[in-house]
Amino acid sequence: MKKLLIIIFCSLPLSSLMASINVLTCEPEWMALAQEIGGDKLSIKSATTGLQDPHRIEARPSLLAKARNADLLICTGADLEIGWLPLLIRKSANRNIQRSADGHFMATDYVLLLEKPDSLDRSEGDIHAPGNPHIQMDPHRLLDVAEALSERLQLIDSDNALGYQKNYDDFKLRWLAAIKKWEEKAAHLKGLKIITYHRSWIYLQEWLGLSLTGTIEPKPGVPPSTGYLSKLVHKAKSEEVSIIIHAAYTSDKSSRWLTKRTDIPMISLPYTIGGSKRATSLFTLFDETIDLLIGATDGH
Repeated sequence: MKKLLIIIFCSLPLSSLMASINVLTCEPEWMALAQEIGGDKLSIKSATTGLQDPHRIEARPSLLAKARNADLLICTGADLEIGWLPLLIRKSANRNIQRSADGHFMATDYVLLLEKPDSLDRSEGDIHAPGNPHIQMDPHRLLDVAEALSERLQLIDSDNALGYQKNYDDFKLRWLAAIKKWEEKAAHLKGLKIITYHRSWIYLQEWLGLSLTGTIEPKPGVPPSTGYLSKLVHKAKSEEVSIIIHAAYTSDKSSRWLTKRTDIPMISLPYTIGGSKRATSLFTLFDETIDLLIGATDGH
């Protein structure tokens, strides 16, 4: 019996004996997308949670260990993780995830970025040379990333290529149906005037037709002064702003200060998976975001 088992084991194709592909994502949204496309063929871990600022995390030993074992690295790119990702990749000494490797996947490489600066001037704050990297709240761009990720998984794991393609096709059908539902539900939000803490919502704004009146940060990454906030109070009132928005991972101290002085409702949007109790998948992330926006405008 033992000999028979050995013979069967040895006759199996290599692909059936391989462990799952180890995937490390920089942010939870890419973990969720990888799960949609990869299914049980992937073993996925995320470097951050929905309540962490993806700009600034520490490359701790536990994270370094995950990077060393990764077959595929999925991150936002466009300098979003510039403060920690290059160091993590270098210290991992993992050929699979180096910049030129097939296992190095940056989501922003596959979409058109907004707000690309004409010139770099650090006096203007924490600007990103390739453009605004916060693409995860545009469902159309996210679908472009999903297609590219499916193709990359098929390249890395060709034995399971048909499965990855099937998963992507299924996701695309469900996602397009969800986009139609979201756009119909949020149609009356077009033109809504908002103030945000950081320029994290530019793609959501473009998608839903929201109008950005100002940001609580005077420049990206620069905390507001009392003088600046006082001017923003006047601007918010004079331009009849409807909502003040901040991401769940940021402090709401300045947003609350502004709300108290303007009576404009403030909402915390999840920004990514895990940013709220309801936002546990890509679908519920958008459900939650649109419901919160609509809820904040009811009666205003």
